[in-house]
Amino acid sequence: MENVLDYIKQNNLIKPREIIGVACSGGRDSIALLHYLNSIKEELDIEVVAINVDHGIRPTSAFDTEFVMNFCKENHIRAYKFKGEALKVASEEKLTIEQAARKVRYGIFETVIKRGLVDKIALAHHLNDQAETVLLNIIRGAGLSGARGMEPMRDGIYIRPLLNTPREEIMAYLDENGLEYVEDETNSDITYSRNYIRNIVMSALRKHFKSVDKNIVNFAKICAKDDNYINSQIDMSTMIETKDYVKLPLTYFYLDEAIVNRILKKVFSKFASQDIESKHINMVRAFALEAENGTVISLPFKIKCIKEYDYLTIGYIKKKDMSGNYPFRSGKLRIDGYGVIRTTSSKVRTEPKSHQHIVDAGRIPTTAVWRFRKEGDVFAPLGLGGSKKLKDYFIDKKIPNRMRQEIPVLADGNKILVVADIEIADEVKVTDDTHQFFKINYEKELF
Repeated sequence: MENVLDYIKQNNLIKPREIIGVACSGGRDSIALLHYLNSIKEELDIEVVAINVDHGIRPTSAFDTEFVMNFCKENHIRAYKFKGEALKVASEEKLTIEQAARKVRYGIFETVIKRGLVDKIALAHHLNDQAETVLLNIIRGAGLSGARGMEPMRDGIYIRPLLNTPREEIMAYLDENGLEYVEDETNSDITYSRNYIRNIVMSALRKHFKSVDKNIVNFAKICAKDDNYINSQIDMSTMIETKDYVKLPLTYFYLDEAIVNRILKKVFSKFASQDIESKHINMVRAFALEAENGTVISLPFKIKCIKEYDYLTIGYIKKKDMSGNYPFRSGKLRIDGYGVIRTTSSKVRTEPKSHQHIVDAGRIPTTAVWRFRKEGDVFAPLGLGGSKKLKDYFIDKKIPNRMRQEIPVLADGNKILVVADIEIADEVKVTDDTHQFFKINYEKELF
């Protein structure tokens, strides 16, 4: 493994004084990585610790954990061990055992990072793993983003120092240093997709094509360069993003398909625990261009997609409780499902600022309340010269149906006096005869 240190430096995988947690199962690759990083820790000025995750899948997994703990004790390496329940997660969340194990493993890694126990997680994927991953992604129908395979570093946290190192070099390193390791008996179980690729497909290819692994990895590097260039052409500055959903202008969907697909993948990565399938990407792309306004479709991971006038909204669309009534008064009013409305009384006339309405205080009845819209509400907008159904007003303003439910209105019975942060009724406008003003300020929260 002579070139591993160069690979670490070339890709800036490790910085001085970092604590590197090596994900160590006790298998040959992770033992080699743990031993190697520990051997160069002074040169890199780092601390190396081991992180062992028992997924709770195999009866012998406890033995593997004990092996890792003993190895670390003998080599004076600090170690953490964790127990997961991959089988339970697979059953409850309807995942494959592979998917569940990955979710358990990365959940533990994230916890370790958040607790500050380590700065980065080192994974023992090597060159042959990369070739197998690329081939598996292609078979599953991946595009360039899948064909590029694994990255040397992901999210600034997960690093793969051995990604350019062939399995043969790892085996030689183990022999040279007299290192023992454990064998996972499930590695020969070809019912797992990766094992089938490794033990059947790649094994056959290697017999006929000696350089197949390196050639596939070189192909992946070319794909990565092309993918990086296409991604650099994406401008998502007009996207509206909240904690629960993203709004994409429909104009995005008239761009080249390669750009649209990448935009959607970036959006879905915000909500999905794993990559969304190509068939769903294609479905959303067609939906954006062809579906009628107000149409909703459901996608995996509890994601919904709604077409709302000039936007496509994607994410967790939750129904909020919009049943409360709030008497109109001066001061700060927090409305569940919306945010804060601040009302102040003044005798000084000023021009309204952004997110503010100014109304004639004398024209607001004492019976007025803040609430959400109801059937039969009527509204006479400022300057219109007549009234209309509030529903028709929202339609004219192209406010999506979902959002109409979340806009507070100041109402006296079925007569709407103010539509929060949008418009006031003509009858509460300020005139030359107005001597007392209410200044209403809106602070919408992103829920």
